[in-house]
Amino acid sequence: MQTNLADFIKGTPEGDEAEAILRACVHCGFCTATCPTYQLLGDELDGPRGRIYLIKQVLEGAPVTVKTQTHLDRCLTCRNCETTCPSGVRYGRLADIGRRVVEERVQRPLAERIKRAVLKEALPRTWIFRPAFRAGQLFRPLLSPALQDKLPTTRRAGHWPAREHARKMLVLQGCVQSTMAPDINAATARVLDAFGVQLLAAPKAGCCGALRYHLNDQAGGLDDMRRNVDAWWPLVESGQVEAIVMTASGCGATVKEYGHLLAHDSAYAARAARIAMLTRDLSEIMPQFEAELGAKLKGKVAKRVAFHPPCTLQHGQQIRGKVEGVLRAAGVDVTLCADSHLCCGSAGTYSVLQPALAKELRDRKLANLQATGPEMIVSANIGCQTHLQSGTDTRVAHWIELIDQALA
Repeated sequence: MQTNLADFIKGTPEGDEAEAILRACVHCGFCTATCPTYQLLGDELDGPRGRIYLIKQVLEGAPVTVKTQTHLDRCLTCRNCETTCPSGVRYGRLADIGRRVVEERVQRPLAERIKRAVLKEALPRTWIFRPAFRAGQLFRPLLSPALQDKLPTTRRAGHWPAREHARKMLVLQGCVQSTMAPDINAATARVLDAFGVQLLAAPKAGCCGALRYHLNDQAGGLDDMRRNVDAWWPLVESGQVEAIVMTASGCGATVKEYGHLLAHDSAYAARAARIAMLTRDLSEIMPQFEAELGAKLKGKVAKRVAFHPPCTLQHGQQIRGKVEGVLRAAGVDVTLCADSHLCCGSAGTYSVLQPALAKELRDRKLANLQATGPEMIVSANIGCQTHLQSGTDTRVAHWIELIDQALA
């Protein structure tokens, strides 16, 4: 794709990156076949190829309109298109660059600006989100169905193991997950403890940065990333931990990109690259214990389970088959549903900002999951779990909770 970037971005790090991504695109259209919004709406501009053209025009200095912003807003950033692209176009990065420029040029309506401000200021701050969430649960019957969907019943975390082990790993407590599902990290700590690994949490670490970054407050998102690097670095530098474990695949996809996102920050570039290199999704840690897990459980988990692989796991991190392998080693009858590669519609704050599209995608996903006849649905990301649970009475949980319960 030929490009002629405008002076405002030409020669900048973002401009050089965007130009390289644009030049990789060969217009083949393979991406449209796996784009959830294109499948729903049938509009070329609501598919990756059309959005690439829109971003190209913006970066070349063409007028930016509300229509441009709308089509970019509808993108889930599921990155399914990257999985099917034969040219290796890094669409997710291009979308981030294009959206930031559009955000600066097009003023949103006041109500929309307020909603986005609340999301990016409240959700990453536990001291704001936690009391607000608990208040919402208290008054849940009085709230609208849409708000009730965002207030699932929380399960008790249970005990966090106190045993010392020679092997130690860090875990990100995160922002929303630590309030909505504190049981996930606690279950992870118990499972790893059973296999001789001690799980630690750095108190000053918080939101991974994805939430604000993808709401076009990229400076705020980078600040969140720097805070986490500072919080983790003493344990990393001293060699006390061998890995940084992510129990939310959305966070993992972001932390693995710290090295790239902070590459131009001389004070953080080297440390961020080291943090990214040490980061592992939980499904990358557990396979080493499969044989021992099978011996401990001896097939005692007799559940039929459907696994929904989050987009941030299968497309963002390119991890496939590992969760299923661990569950099968534990004796679980686990299946993938039809169109398992497609997004469930959660996509971070997407289900709040684009509720109609998100609901349609959720209902399609649940129909396919329920067709497998599961007793339980498991996933690997808090956003997917909450979104799917809002549309079904079948229990939706993190897959590590199933392992934890079986070991208990």
